Amino acid sequence: MLQTYKTFVIRDWQERDRTAAAHLIRDVLREYGLPWEPEQADRDVIEVETHYSDQGGEFWVIEQDETLVGTGAYYPIERGENAVEIRKMYLHPTVRGQGLGRFLLTALETAVQQQGFHEIWIETATSLAEAVQLYERHGYQKATGVETARCDLVYRKLLPQHTLMD
Repeated sequence: MLQTYKTFVIRDWQERDRTAAAHLIRDVLREYGLPWEPEQADRDVIEVETHYSDQGGEFWVIEQDETLVGTGAYYPIERGENAVEIRKMYLHPTVRGQGLGRFLLTALETAVQQQGFHEIWIETATSLAEAVQLYERHGYQKATGVETARCDLVYRKLLPQHTLMD
């Protein structure tokens, strides 16, 4: 996967991105008063291959001038029907407010739909107010069943299903 948006390049995660992605996510979590949990909720960032690549998911990084400034990912989950969870949507503070979050969410949704999934789930925290607004504006509905300790919100979106007649 390789896409561009303005001056940003969105591409598949590579092993060399491990440290930069982990540091970005850790720093954004701290910015919002949330804990970095490399042994629990954030283990997937340390072990991208196991949690994403090997499970039929994808982990993307966003670069600007060859500097990692964002991440976004999804992987299949058991809850729901033929569902994925979008995870690790984080942007460096210097690149927010440029429509990148909207673009990334739409690109993730498109990739998920092209893979034939029917539902998207997202867990987040109330303190991530911009993310909550983004999800709600994109048609995500509040659901129940938060599974991650630092999160207090869960959203679900059903994707349109295409038939052979479309």
